[in-house]
Amino acid sequence: MNFPDLGSNFGFKFANMAKVAKPSRIFRATGVMVIPVSGGQRLYSSTDMAQQTSVIVRLREMILQGELLPGERMPEAELAARLGVSRTPIRQALPALAQEGLLVPAGKRGYSVRAFTLQHSLDALRLRAVLEGVAARIVADRGPSPSALAALKSCLYEGDAIFANRVLEDEDELRYARMNERFHNLILEEAAMPLLDTLVERCNVVPFTAPLSIAFSTSSKDRMFDLLFYAHGQHHNIVQAIEAGQGDRAEFLFREHAHTQEQSQTPAGSGMPELAAASKARAA
Repeated sequence: MNFPDLGSNFGFKFANMAKVAKPSRIFRATGVMVIPVSGGQRLYSSTDMAQQTSVIVRLREMILQGELLPGERMPEAELAARLGVSRTPIRQALPALAQEGLLVPAGKRGYSVRAFTLQHSLDALRLRAVLEGVAARIVADRGPSPSALAALKSCLYEGDAIFANRVLEDEDELRYARMNERFHNLILEEAAMPLLDTLVERCNVVPFTAPLSIAFSTSSKDRMFDLLFYAHGQHHNIVQAIEAGQGDRAEFLFREHAHTQEQSQTPAGSGMPELAAASKARAA
């Protein structure tokens, strides 16, 4: 695949995502997922899980775009009406968003949007880029293991498949996000420096910093495609540098990968105006 130089003027952001408990089992034949919960287990169909993850993505984007302001309560019934879903996926999504650091408890059982600043997110993003760049340099200079290189290339193939039809379906955002997180984690795991892992994890708890979950400041599917296509082209370049033993280049590309994210957060390249506006509204 040829990856064009799209520059930095695109409106996307990576939202923060904390790790959540994985399902205990997945029954592929029946499409039923068993998830441990307090007091036992609960069954969810694959359709239920798809709807829940779609709701989580949409709520992240509402926070990102300033539709939900810092300190604003998150009433289940109102949110369900706005998104055109039942209250069940909303009720399931809110604790997940709280785990990500986007919401905080409010009242006995409710949640509100967490107050945070643009600078917090940018600082964490820039620091994560430095740390992951160091990890990429270590892996390139030392040489990746055959299994790690194969796993990285598997991420590339998976990403290529997402873009093969040159259109993004709704579920492709989630597919890309999971692949992206796996790609970043593989670099850290292969570097085998626990301190790096710890420092990156601390960065990733800051909202709109971690690579797993994606939220867009635009509703244009064409623009989403272009910017993710460009970011995945950077994945290809990073793997090429690592395989060639080019430590300097691998480190630079990883830093540029995050720089592209930072500069691409609005069409004007001015960086997270929604968050800045939300912060000002909160201060007022």
